Amino acid sequence: MHATAPIVDIRADFDTGNIQVLDASDPTDIRLAIRPDTRSGHFQWFHFRAKGLQPQQRYTFVLDNAGQSSYPNAWAGYDTVASYDQFNWFRVPSEYDGQALRFSIAPEHSEISFAYFEPYREARHLQLLARAQALPGMQLLAQGSSLEGREIPLFRMGDGTAGKRKLWLIAQQHPGEHMAEWFMEGVVDALEQSKPWMQALLQQAELYLVLNVNPDGAFHGHLRTNAAGRDLNRAWQDATREETPEVHFVLEQMDRYGVDLFVDVHGDEEIPHVFTAACEGNPGYSPRIAGLESAFCQALCEQTADFQQTHGYNRDLPGQANMRLACNAIGQRFDCLSLTLEMPFKDHLDAPDPRTGWSGARSRQLAQDLLQVVAQMVPQLR
Repeated sequence: MHATAPIVDIRADFDTGNIQVLDASDPTDIRLAIRPDTRSGHFQWFHFRAKGLQPQQRYTFVLDNAGQSSYPNAWAGYDTVASYDQFNWFRVPSEYDGQALRFSIAPEHSEISFAYFEPYREARHLQLLARAQALPGMQLLAQGSSLEGREIPLFRMGDGTAGKRKLWLIAQQHPGEHMAEWFMEGVVDALEQSKPWMQALLQQAELYLVLNVNPDGAFHGHLRTNAAGRDLNRAWQDATREETPEVHFVLEQMDRYGVDLFVDVHGDEEIPHVFTAACEGNPGYSPRIAGLESAFCQALCEQTADFQQTHGYNRDLPGQANMRLACNAIGQRFDCLSLTLEMPFKDHLDAPDPRTGWSGARSRQLAQDLLQVVAQMVPQLR
């Protein structure tokens, strides 16, 4: 008689978790599916833990419905991230055949986690909020609430001194884009370190920070929507307290305090580069804003090899902007430099790292690079 291999124990019953087990009886062909967002057909984000593995035995995992996901083309050239300890993440070579994503590993330990990108878990999110609030000079300016009652604090580094520029950074409107909150951790790192360039920045400007706009979606393992199934980055013209209180809160505070620079931090599934999208299709896009955008992008290219201007989205024609997007809505509303910052889920082909691909650590460093550029540009913003 041949011994029967035990069924692998696969779990996603934790914050940011997302997977459905179809058949885990064969370790060489474990069939899984990604669960759609609540009240939405969007899906792409996954995060699960496999236990009861035999070290050095090869296991193959198959995401059967990858080809029906929100961005099926994104799986080409993508490698899954994995970790034995939930802290150190590495890439696992993956294959996509147009229908399913498949990856194999002979694990070193009996337990391993897999995810679409290095997750930013709820415990770390709460720690980041506490770190931000503990910073000397940081104010908890206002407190918003998600649909499910999770806190959405607005932090301000500054005291409202007249004449200072108001710089807004928000992140993770799309909850599966976890690199966005890693970026915001880099902002908090920079404030804690208080290097001379940061001190110079804060002499001229105040930072307004929303570290995670969509904590419900992140908790539930969504890709793109909040608990009501709404894409927050398509709600900046019709936000309501009933369906999109997250955006309603941020807009309310922006109207109260004003905006001189807006950066909305995201991740892109398909494009293996770091890039920005701006509001060139806005009715109010002027030569002044165009000049600021050009100067910002050129300076960021000079600051870090992780930014480039060759690859990105097609630019909107004049007057053709989607005004429901945050970048366009805020650029028009406040006549300011307004940018969407995109980081890859894949490796970053301008400076590849086969072990980690684009990662949380690189997202954190990008935040510091971007803020150094902003520090140089503050006098030009108005």
